[in-house]
Amino acid sequence: MSWVTSAAVFVIIWWLVLFMVLPWGVAGGLDAADVAKGQDAGAPRKPRLWLKLAITTLVAAVLFGLFYWVAESGLVSFRD
Repeated sequence: MSWVTSAAVFVIIWWLVLFMVLPWGVAGGLDAADVAKGQDAGAPRKPRLWLKLAITTLVAAVLFGLFYWVAESGLVSFRD
């Protein structure tokens, strides 16, 4: 598998995992008094994006490692 293919697969896995991780720990439910003009009432108070990006990268690296191992070991052939 070339490095370009590997990078493309990693990016796809990373984006999929990011969209799975983003809802974790979201606590909306702001009171009407807490909402400023123009602010969405469903916006999370503490989105913790850096933590979610780190978790996403770690999980994506593990999943990519499994994918790479399966692809290179010949367990599954993507050429047939």
